Amino acid sequence: MDTKKKNSDKLTTEERKKLRSSEFGIPEDREFPMPDAAHVRAAEAYFRYAPEDKKAMLAYRILLKAKKFGVDVESPVILEWAQKYTK
Repeated sequence: MDTKKKNSDKLTTEERKKLRSSEFGIPEDREFPMPDAAHVRAAEAYFRYAPEDKKAMLAYRILLKAKKFGVDVESPVILEWAQKYTK
């Protein structure tokens, strides 16, 4: 019997390896995976641990993925950082 929750925010090593880099909040480091809504929420919760120089990009990418998966992001910190992102 499979006891793993379907929408868990935990990925196995194998699942993580299968993700495209574009599914990560910090693609070049493959950090903050966001393949689904549960992981968007996890990225939001762990945002404070992101490297300072990558926070603007991560915040922007969290908002993009949140919109895709129907997640409401109300964190003023993430919203503020996302405004600082320049492509």
